[in-house]
Amino acid sequence: MAGTTSSLHSQGGGLHGPPFLFLEDDAPLHEGLEARIAHAIEPTLNAMGYEIVRVLIQGKQTPTVQIMADRADGAPIGVGDCEKISHAAGAVLDVDDPFSGEWNLEVSSPGIDRPLTRTKDWLRFAGHVATVEMSIPIEGRRRFRGIILGADESEIRLRLDEGAEIALPRPDMRRAKLVLTDELIAATAAEVARHKGENPDGDSGEDDAEPPFAKRN
Repeated sequence: MAGTTSSLHSQGGGLHGPPFLFLEDDAPLHEGLEARIAHAIEPTLNAMGYEIVRVLIQGKQTPTVQIMADRADGAPIGVGDCEKISHAAGAVLDVDDPFSGEWNLEVSSPGIDRPLTRTKDWLRFAGHVATVEMSIPIEGRRRFRGIILGADESEIRLRLDEGAEIALPRPDMRRAKLVLTDELIAATAAEVARHKGENPDGDSGEDDAEPPFAKRN
């Protein structure tokens, strides 16, 4: 389920850095150029009150950098937040020059069926259903679905649909995300309502009918 989105187009002139891993202070695990970009923009976004959920690069000829972010205060991220992140991250990446040619930048909220990339995500959504795809087989399979039981920095624990419990090593995960269920939708709606009650004039992307689009050459 899509979240709030803002987009930006830019040009660069730098070189691709060498692959490396980035995992610090419960930050999402990225590799290669995605890790370089996450490392570059994280201090600026953190100072603005945002946290990186995921950085993903799509396409080769004209790559698109997709940044998924949360508000650090736990409030729903809105269109205005995405625009602020887009401008700030774009300015940082113009200096860092991660690409040798034209590139695009898109910023979005995680959405309801969000990816699970940090320990705090797994703990926050304990009791809800998630799917996990592993990079290597575990007990003869790569894909798992079940209720989240808990997590730490090294593994996550699920109660599978068939009833068994399993611990999955996080470094071997390829991707993981929440499953859109009635319970998750209700819990998300209750959380949005609670934050609106605390800040009735705040910016929440859930009520925005059409996300903005920004383009820069």
